Amino acid sequence: MTGSLVLKGVRKTYGSVVALEGIDLEIPAGQVLGLIGQNGSGKSTLLKILAGLAMPDDGQIILDGEPIVLDSASTAGSFGIGMVHQEQSLIPNLTVAENIFLDKPHPAMKNGLYRWGALNKAAEEQLRKISVELPVKALVEELRFAERQQVELAKVLAIEELVDRPPVILFDEPTSVLTPEEIKLLFKQINRLRGNATIIFVSHRLEEVLEISDRIVVMTDGRKVAERESRSVDRNELYELMVGRQRLSNARSIRRPAASDDKPVLKIEQLGSAQHFRNVGFELRRGEILGIAGVLGSGAEELCRAVFGAERIDSGRIAIEGRAMTPGSPRNAVREGIGYLPADRRAEGMLPSRSLFENAVLTFGLDYGWRSVILRRSSERPAALEWMKRLKVKMHTPYAPISSLSGGNQQKTVLAKWLLAKRLKVLFLDHPSRGLDPGARDDLFAVIRQQAEKGLSIVFVGDTISELVELSDRILVMRDGEITAHFDLANGALPKEEEVVAAMV
Repeated sequence: MTGSLVLKGVRKTYGSVVALEGIDLEIPAGQVLGLIGQNGSGKSTLLKILAGLAMPDDGQIILDGEPIVLDSASTAGSFGIGMVHQEQSLIPNLTVAENIFLDKPHPAMKNGLYRWGALNKAAEEQLRKISVELPVKALVEELRFAERQQVELAKVLAIEELVDRPPVILFDEPTSVLTPEEIKLLFKQINRLRGNATIIFVSHRLEEVLEISDRIVVMTDGRKVAERESRSVDRNELYELMVGRQRLSNARSIRRPAASDDKPVLKIEQLGSAQHFRNVGFELRRGEILGIAGVLGSGAEELCRAVFGAERIDSGRIAIEGRAMTPGSPRNAVREGIGYLPADRRAEGMLPSRSLFENAVLTFGLDYGWRSVILRRSSERPAALEWMKRLKVKMHTPYAPISSLSGGNQQKTVLAKWLLAKRLKVLFLDHPSRGLDPGARDDLFAVIRQQAEKGLSIVFVGDTISELVELSDRILVMRDGEITAHFDLANGALPKEEEVVAAMV
């Protein structure tokens, strides 16, 4: 069939680690294949091979009945294969327009000379495909994370005009930073493409996979362990196939509310930061979990960064345990016992070339026997290994570079960096479940609850309203830089989703 993609016995190893073991797949044009699995199951490796970013050790890739060799991303592009990367593949110091067409031939880009007017117009047309308006002359580094993801999508969809065969589009966690409305627009594009494209869709959100896919393949430890028609399977069965156990109850557990006479651990009054947010105030007590809901541009993420000292504060006051605090920088925040898990873990949360151990004790190393730049592994080993075990980080060796882990396992290691701290008082979590498979997400939430019960105060920006309701004692809703609603869940009165959405938009 024209446009069909077939994999036969595809195998890939990294040293002694088997990433893929004899994968067989067949995906006809006009079909969306959902690909799911736990972190480290081989999903991303498979996509990298198809995108020309890694070479298989064995096996065949067959497109339109002909074996092909994908030895580079440009070669993959010449066959009409494009990938929307979870970690993004954009060049920060180039414009939106340049990034969209950088790896593709275009009349406006010849011999190193650009016809900027034509290039910018073409970029606007690609963004219009996905109903997005962005400044095409802006540098990518000036965009927010979710906006960069939209550029990533436009860049891949530009491949449609370059080939005379049905394109192959690979989506690696494309919805992880999108709002519900943006996800609807993305699915509209996928439904438009499915009539003339071969599509592989990877996501940890099982409801999305069921909604958009025709078939679903489950991977575990580099192997295909199950394949189901979407219409004949439900979320619970997929969860069990993927995780190997029935889903833990996600019913919200009613925890002891903080006593009203408890002094707040963190108190924020009339906080403002340029164009991001204004007049924000709340109190956080010991052991309390405060969820923040808000769409892109609401100010929720910038608020977390500002308290941590990573964004400028123009007005207002912050107090820790009754003492006035001037964040100024992340160093000051850490000294005060404040931690922050960023949304973009690769750029801001880890040192990719350093080991898991080194990343885990990077911030609070002095608590574990560091002296200057000298590491004392005898001190760091027990604590780091304990948290790696509790967070179920899948690793070959703790001395491997953190960049060798899957995205979800990187996320858990970056979180371990903060949970190792002996003097942490407040932890800000910016989309902590992003990149985690459902089983790992449930395990993570259990750890967050345990830490709160031990007295750690937590503020987290959630991916979905359901996870905010599941985990929070209180929920603040932000819109256009202001708090628009406050829901107290400690007494068991849960807000309806439409109530939260109404306050968000």
